[in-house]
Parts: sequence; structure tokens; C-alpha cells
Amino acid sequence: MSWIPFKIGQPKKQIVPKTVERDFEREYGKLQQLEEQTKRLQKDMKKSTDADLAMSKSAVKISLDLLSNPLCEQDQDFLNMVTALDTAMKRMDAFNQEKVNQIQKTVIEPLKKFGSVFPSLNMAVKRREQALQDYRRLQAKVEKYEEKEKTGPVLAKLHQAREELRPVRDDFEAKNKQLLDEMPRFYNSRLDYFQPSFESLIRAQVVYYSEMHKIFGDLTQQLAQPGRPDEQRERENEARLSELRALSIVADD
Repeated sequence: MSWIPFKIGQPKKQIVPKTVERDFEREYGKLQQLEEQTKRLQKDMKKSTDADLAMSKSAVKISLDLLSNPLCEQDQDFLNMVTALDTAMKRMDAFNQEKVNQIQKTVIEPLKKFGSVFPSLNMAVKRREQALQDYRRLQAKVEKYEEKEKTGPVLAKLHQAREELRPVRDDFEAKNKQLLDEMPRFYNSRLDYFQPSFESLIRAQVVYYSEMHKIFGDLTQQLAQPGRPDEQRERENEARLSELRALSIVADD
């Protein structure tokens, strides 16, 4: 809550103890931080799942592009290798989709629902703040008449001001008590609420990467030739590139 500077119409009496105001600010501050963290986590989870899907879809497209490459028509071994890759990428994409669907259902949606509660909470805090301002205004009005000479008209106005103050004070105290009671309960409930979601997230990742280990293990066994060391592959590529550069159609003028 923001600090409200002294201004005309503010009572001299401290109507809300400083300890109570500090407690309120502390509890509400924790909920404001929780709201921001919930929004950020939901956004990051959405970005992560979108990136995961884009990755597996791109991998499938690459394998399909390789299958349509004329080299596959000329080299049966290469065709077999690319076909195995295409099968692996499609399996990866299918498991990735299952993982993303699981995360959407058990993590992102609960985050979204949890975040939808905060507007109502913030509105309750605003109503409490408005009640406090009304309380201060009427308390200042009572104090004004209490300081005046006790004539008949002044006493009548003082009585009226006190009558106006009573329900406003009761309303503020009820709102203040309710928020002080329920804000800590709401904050502490986050553990029970989110723990199943985060457990589901971990399980989804474990299942996915376990399947990836199997998929790429199968792919490794299907490759006819052992992988060349990077240095050997680079030398072979440079040698072939030199042969291409030696052709007259690509020679420099």
C-alpha cells in the first residue's frame, strides 16, 4: 500500500495502529509479488512449450526435405538413413505433443486460474482503502467539533458526526480484519495448489526424455556406418569442396 501524506481533513488521532498497517503492507506486498511471479511463470511456460513444438515440427520438416532430396533416389544407404531419421523425428514430435498437452493441462491452465483470483483480491484492497479514507474523513470531522466550544448547535453536529462515523468505522474494521485474516491463508495455500502441477511438470519431462533416449538409441542402431570423427568429416568436406571449386563453371573470372 502506498503511504498517504498528511493533508487537510486527516484526523490527528492515529485510527489504525502502525503495527497493524505494517502487517497489512507486509501481507499485501507478498501477494503482489506472488501475482507477478505467477504471471511471469505462466508466460515463461507458454514460451517454453511453443519453442518445444516449433523445434520438433522443424525437425520433422527437415527430415521430409531430406527425403525429397534427389540424393535419396541415387543412394539406397542414404535413403535408408534418412528414412530412419524421419521415423525418429515423427516419433519425437508425437511424444513432444503429448508432453506439451500434459503441461498445458496440468501446469499452464492451473497457473491461469490461480492468476484470475488476483483482480478480486486487489479490488478488496481498494475497497478497504476507500473505507479507510472515509473513516479518516469522518474522524477528522468529529475532532473538529470536539475542539469547538460546546454550544447547542456544535453538540448537535458533534452527535451527528459521531453517528455518521460509527458505521463507517465498523465497515473499515470489518474489511481490515477480513483481509488480515485471509491474505496469509491465501498466500500459504499456494504450496498445496501448485505442488501437484510442478510434480506433473517433472513427470512429463522425465517421460519425454526417457522416450527420446529410446528413440535416438534405436536410430543409432539403424545407422549402417559408424559416425566419422569431426576432424575426418571436415577434411573430407574440404577435399570435396576443393574439387567443386576446380570446376570451370564456378571458377573466378
